[in-house]
This record gives sequence, C-alpha cells and structure tokens, in this order.
Amino acid sequence: MVFPTVVFRLVADWLLYQLLANSCYRAARKMRSYGFFLRNPYSKSSQQQLPLFPNVSKCGLQSRGFDTVVCDMHGVLLRSESFFPYFMLVAFEGGSIFRAFLLLFSCLFLWVLDYERKLRVYDVLASAGSRIVFTSVPRVMVEGFLKEYLRVDGVVGTELHTFGRYFTGLVSGSGLLVKHRALIEYFGHGQKPDIGIGSSSFHDQLFISLCKESYVVNREDRKNNSTSKMPRNKYPKPLIFHDGRLAFLPTPLATLYMFLWLPLGIILAIFRLFVGIMLPYKLAIFLGTWSGVDLRIKGCIPSSSSNSAHRKGVLYVCSHRTLLDPVFLSTSLAKPLTAVTYSLSKMSEIIAPIRTVRLTRDRKRDGETMQKLLSEGDLVVCPEGTTCREPYLLRFSSLFAELADEIVPVAMNTHVSMFYGTTASGLKCLDPIFFLMNPRPSCWIQILGKVPKEFTCSGGRSSHEVANYIQKQLANALGFECTTLTRRDKYLMLAGNEGFVNDQRKKP
Repeated sequence: MVFPTVVFRLVADWLLYQLLANSCYRAARKMRSYGFFLRNPYSKSSQQQLPLFPNVSKCGLQSRGFDTVVCDMHGVLLRSESFFPYFMLVAFEGGSIFRAFLLLFSCLFLWVLDYERKLRVYDVLASAGSRIVFTSVPRVMVEGFLKEYLRVDGVVGTELHTFGRYFTGLVSGSGLLVKHRALIEYFGHGQKPDIGIGSSSFHDQLFISLCKESYVVNREDRKNNSTSKMPRNKYPKPLIFHDGRLAFLPTPLATLYMFLWLPLGIILAIFRLFVGIMLPYKLAIFLGTWSGVDLRIKGCIPSSSSNSAHRKGVLYVCSHRTLLDPVFLSTSLAKPLTAVTYSLSKMSEIIAPIRTVRLTRDRKRDGETMQKLLSEGDLVVCPEGTTCREPYLLRFSSLFAELADEIVPVAMNTHVSMFYGTTASGLKCLDPIFFLMNPRPSCWIQILGKVPKEFTCSGGRSSHEVANYIQKQLANALGFECTTLTRRDKYLMLAGNEGFVNDQRKKP
C-alpha cells in the first residue's frame, strides 16, 4: 500500500505544480506585459525578434491578377489582437445569454492558459457557413464571412468535433492547425504560393517562408489599423445585411458592462414601454426623454387638402430601421396613426400603443385594406417591408403609390450603443424590448414636404416611378444608398426563410 500512495502523491504534486505554479508564473508575466486583454502570447516574440521579411507596405500591387496570396487571420486580417470578442459573438448570438456568461466567467481561466489550449476549451456551437487563408481559428467560424465578403477562395482552419449535426466545441482528432504543414499539404511539395503575409512571430515566419514572396505585418501596423477603419467604398462587397443583437465589440470589459447593465436595462425597457402605451403624448415624450430616449424631429407637418371631394387621410411613407418607427412617428406628431405590417409577432401587436393591421401579401386585398384605412384616418407604411441596419434603403413596394395622392415621405434613422432592436433569425417578439434596453437609444425623424402632384400617379406617373422617386428622396435626406434588394433577399440570406413569423421553411 505504501508504493501506490507514494505514486499518487507524486502525481498530485506534479499536477499541482503544472496547474498552479506554471500558470501563476505565466499569469504574472502576462500581467506585466499586457494587462487583462486575452492577447496572443506569440506576439511577445515580435518584440524580441526582428522579422526576416520586409513589411507588407513594400509589396508591389501591379500585375498581381494571377498571383496566389496566402495569409492568416490573426495578426493580419483582424484589427483586434484578441480572439475573445469573436468567440463571445458566437456564444451570445449562436448559443444563449447563459453560454455568453459562462464564457465571460471563464475569462480569467482562459487568460492563464497557453494560446493553443484556449482554442480547445472554448465551447463553440454555432456555425457560419476562397486568396487562401490558413488559420488556427475554427474554420466553421470564419469561412462564411471570408468567402462572402472578402472573396477568399479557400479557407484552411482548425476542424471541430461534431456530434450528429452539431458542433461540440472540441477540437477534432487532427488537433489545432499547424500552418506551415497545412500549406505544404494544400499546395504540395512542388508548388509555392506567390505571396505570403503573416505576423512577425516565429511560427508565421516559418509559414510564409514557404512562399515565393514573403511580407510581415508588424505590431505597430496593427496598432495603427486598430484606430482607423476601411472606408465603406473600398469594401470588396457591400455589407448590407447582418444579424445578431450585439451592437458593440464584446471585449471582456465591454461584455462585463453589458451583464451589469442587463437588470437595469430590463427595468428601464419596461418603464419606457409603460410610458409609451399608457400616457398622453406630451407626458410620454417628457418621461421618455428623461429616461434617456433621444427623440428628434425635423420638418413641418403638412395639412390635408381641404378642397378634396373625398377627403382621405395622409399617407406617411417611412424608411424602416426598427419595429418602433411608426410609434415614434405617432408620438412625435402627437396624433394617432394606423400602421400596416407584413409580419408581426402577437406580442408586438399586443403591446403596440398604436393600431396595427396585418397585410396578406395579396396585392388586391392589401390595396382594398389600405384604401379603407386611409378613408378612416392617417396611415403609416414602410414600403421596404423589413428593417435594414446599414446605410442602405431596400427596394420600395409600389402598392402604396396607387392608393393616395397626399403622400408624405418621412426619413427615419436610429442609433443604439448596446443592443440592436431588430433580428431576422431570433425572437422577433423581443425586438422592441432590446431596443428600449439600450442606455440611450436615439431616433431621428425628418418629415419631408408633401410629394408634388406631378410626381404622383394622378399626375401621370406609374406606381414604380413614384416609389423609386420617394426612395431617392429619403436616401438623399439620410445620406443612404438605394438598392434593389428586397425583404425576401434579406431573410433568405440571414434566416433561410422568406420572412414570415414562425416560418420554418428551409432555404431552397
């Protein structure tokens, strides 16, 4: 019995040394060098070792149309030196708020671990969908974005273990990707990529040394890039649609602030909902502004033509940023409005402080419904049919132009700092709650002049001409760009359905 006991104590002492002594030593070195930022320890080597290859700024760009470029994401494509925000996005958006909290809670533990071990303990359950990118990041997390928006032709990354159709979050049996080995396997021993770009770490220099030309991105370059953003007009592909609730980069500190804010945010959202539903307009505006809602309105309210034989209500045609757009407009005008919707959750209908009427997508029936509503009073319509977060306007449905001569375009824009109040694949009944949970949500409204008669259907214009004219007027007022994309395009891309509430049909 003595020998097994001695062996057990030796093993226990060794484990204690490995887990505590080594980890504490590494933690102390990291605190001295970096502070609490979950940075890649490999980047320290860039301070101790001069790069063997020239800076990427020395790379000529002429006659490169047939060259092959290989690079990594970390230290090259990513502005941030930390992987934490990207894993937090997956945990929060693809998992749940509890999984995100678990990831934040494990932050100290992950920070102490070596770089290779960090990728092993992250619990990744979401999947997102070639210039060739070799990365130790799980391929499934980055492949969709790289191919869709950066036009990358191939992505070689760490593979994750799967159970059925789900990712367990554990690294597969092949282990973490070793970039220089993966490059040889991908191209073969007889071929070399034309250009290789990497960081100044030893591992990246070994990786890019297998290329005909090699360049490095220094740490100073990444610092400069972190303070500047690529202009939108230089994007390889316009970023128009994206989903998810988080409106900020979820660094460890920012994520901690979010969790601390959540209890107060929920109470604040309930208070703002009560104010908007139960109180008169002037008092609702006062208390809403006092609670942090920034509501600004510009322009004058047009009056209806008094000489009309059959007087109708005014048709307000709005750009669509959140579910609350008609509510903000009604509150700002201090008058009851009716809003027509294409697809709305029951919860949103119940808590709406204004009248909402569903459309059926049957053009004839919807036209009759809107005609009747206009005969009863003023009407609000959002011809895009869905919200868009980026500075673009989707294609306008032309039905509204056939129904009224008194058309008033309304340019609306919103800004949030913590949560987006829209979602394509999440619970839409929570859209107004998330918007109102922001510390200081803002809504900007500009009422444009009434559309001149010569630009309406009664003035000889077609309904499509009227819709395109108003779309351009709103885009100019907002500084946005017009598109021909539709609600169907958005939901097929983001959610795999055509945008109906509780629609479970698969993407064709």
